[in-house]
Amino acid sequence: MDFLRMHHALVDCFCSTVLFRSPGKPVVTFYGEREVLPSCMISALTAKKMLSKGCQAYLAHVVNSNTEVMDLSQIPVVGDYPDVFPEELPGLPPVREIDFTIDLLPGTTPISQAPYRMAPTELKELYVQLQELTDKGFIRPSVSPWGAPVLFVKKKDGTLRLCIDYRKLNRVTIRNKYPLPRIDDLFDQLRGAKVFSKIDLRSGYHQLRIKEEDVAKTAFRSRYGHYEFLGVSPIS
Repeated sequence: MDFLRMHHALVDCFCSTVLFRSPGKPVVTFYGEREVLPSCMISALTAKKMLSKGCQAYLAHVVNSNTEVMDLSQIPVVGDYPDVFPEELPGLPPVREIDFTIDLLPGTTPISQAPYRMAPTELKELYVQLQELTDKGFIRPSVSPWGAPVLFVKKKDGTLRLCIDYRKLNRVTIRNKYPLPRIDDLFDQLRGAKVFSKIDLRSGYHQLRIKEEDVAKTAFRSRYGHYEFLGVSPIS
């Protein structure tokens, strides 16, 4: 400290410089080492492993406050195709060449379970949702020997999501062996990209129609009757 005071030093930490302005002598500037590190992108899985080992991390979120948020109805292409962006699904999708199938292990017999107990508020919500699904054609009354129980899962907004407990059906279902893409490979392919897009299908599972001979396997039991799904159902 005495040395810096004697030579009238001025320390600029932000610019990593030190100026010596001794009287009667030229100004001398010392520059700190400036190491430019290349940017590096890592996957979320790698970041999670590093954090679990005690590495420090900083989260930054850039927000452009000058950007106006457009409503969906203000986008021209949405107005040109109103049938593609409906507020609610009008009903089941059309019959296509390939439908969703449920292939079972050889020798499997129908599985039937008793309904789960529900609170009065859940029973009230169950009646409302069953009526709505029936009106839209997503479910229909069933006489199938199959039957899975139903339950509710609370969503972040506090509403209840109807789920069917198909765990026993899943155990006797032949799993689709089509390989899913690896998450880290997908991130590697996105490296260097600047523009991203996504699509969030409205009630996407209802947009997959089930093959008619497999509809009976989706049957579920409730306090208000025995039903089966004509489209892929929400599962538990």
